Amino acid sequence: MTEDSEAANAVAATAARPLGRRRATKWAMRYARRLLLTDVLVITVLLAGFGLFWLRNSTLAWPGGPQVSYAVPLVIIGVLWVVCLEAFETRDRHIVGDGVVEYRRIISATVFVFAVVISFAFFLRIDVTRALFAVVLPAGLLALLVSRWLWRQWLRKRQWKGTFVFRAVLLGEKAKIQHIARQIHRARISGYVIVGAITPDGTPSKIGDVPVLGALKDTVTAIDATGADTLIVGGSDELDPNAMRRLGWAMADRDVNWVVAPALTDVAGPRIHARPVAGLPLVHVDFPRLEGYRRVVKRAFDIVAGSLMLAFAIVPMLITAAVIRMEGPGPVIFAQERVGRHGKIFRVLKFRSMVPGADAQLPGLLDQQGTAGKPFFKVADDPRITKVGKFIRRHSIDELPQLFNVLRGNMSLVGPRPQVASEVALYADGVERRLLVKPGMSGLWQVSGRSKLSVEDSIRFDLYYVENWSFAQDLQILFRTFKAVVDPGKTAH
Repeated sequence: MTEDSEAANAVAATAARPLGRRRATKWAMRYARRLLLTDVLVITVLLAGFGLFWLRNSTLAWPGGPQVSYAVPLVIIGVLWVVCLEAFETRDRHIVGDGVVEYRRIISATVFVFAVVISFAFFLRIDVTRALFAVVLPAGLLALLVSRWLWRQWLRKRQWKGTFVFRAVLLGEKAKIQHIARQIHRARISGYVIVGAITPDGTPSKIGDVPVLGALKDTVTAIDATGADTLIVGGSDELDPNAMRRLGWAMADRDVNWVVAPALTDVAGPRIHARPVAGLPLVHVDFPRLEGYRRVVKRAFDIVAGSLMLAFAIVPMLITAAVIRMEGPGPVIFAQERVGRHGKIFRVLKFRSMVPGADAQLPGLLDQQGTAGKPFFKVADDPRITKVGKFIRRHSIDELPQLFNVLRGNMSLVGPRPQVASEVALYADGVERRLLVKPGMSGLWQVSGRSKLSVEDSIRFDLYYVENWSFAQDLQILFRTFKAVVDPGKTAH
């Protein structure tokens, strides 16, 4: 008998044991019920308010039919709306609480509802007030998105404290378990807490800070003993398809989430498509390219949004310039050569926040703190920063002149951090892919920790942005940037 057959028989034997206690963690179902109640409340209040304050005693009529109160179609629309939110799986536990898929499904469900209403009104020749589409559709959609966002903030706060999470056991070879655990630990609000691991032979006793609970034959026993509600399978040569199938049945009988983690990292959800072929769940991964109409849309948004932001920022910029001039000698604007898209050199503009001649002091400071020769240098407790500079850097006011870089086309509102040529010269292992897009005033690096990030995390966030660009992600980053500027304590400069 081969080793693979022995492993399969061992897993089959454990899978055939009596069921352990049902999963105690049902937070996902409770959370979905809360979303359902909120959706019903939002839709009911909106339609009721529209009927009472806009339509009042109006009636609905169509050729050859009786006149009815507008309350009837409003109730029908409300019920259809709630049903479509469920049909489009907007409360699916796999997508709520993270990413943009939840929001996209809400938009799709809402548009579908009003498309159905328009179709019925057209074919039955019903004269429906246009205010229903001009007021209720955008107001309802906005209210639903805001309510889901508020619930998401509530959920993240609990997950940060270790509640409302899936308790997961990892299964696979040591290297794969280390990789999965590192990625999950890196995201404090991933929604998963790792309670243990299963390796082919049950060794070593710990992998990092994750205790090893046993060998493959002990998988079901470990799940029952820990009360875990999720099994994340990273893969193992000893776990053949037959053993996988039997183990999957055991997890289904125990109502345990069955998750397979492929050897892919930093891939956004919309890029992944599962397609069953001959019984095999093949995973297709798209490679987004910021070209064609996508590039036009991003550039158009930069021009429109950048112009509006500049109009609102012109007064604070004039005040900042005056204060810098009053503080002491030196230029108000600091211009420095940076490397842009495809390696093109441009001059980035910022309000001067350091003493004159600060660049000449940089090499010595980097040598002193031992970070010379690294591509993402940052001087800790930088003595070159002026008093005014500390304030404007803390609130990102020093970066407002970069709006001119955005309008000129050197930069984008969102993108990787612009770097100097000496840093770019140190790129290795694919880091040069950062130069496939324009650098940005803001980006994942800024809303995820900025100077608190390690070199590895800074590179990872920039590459993630390049590989997973989407317009929705840009909007999300800009919104998070606004929050960070309003509450700078969350992201230090």
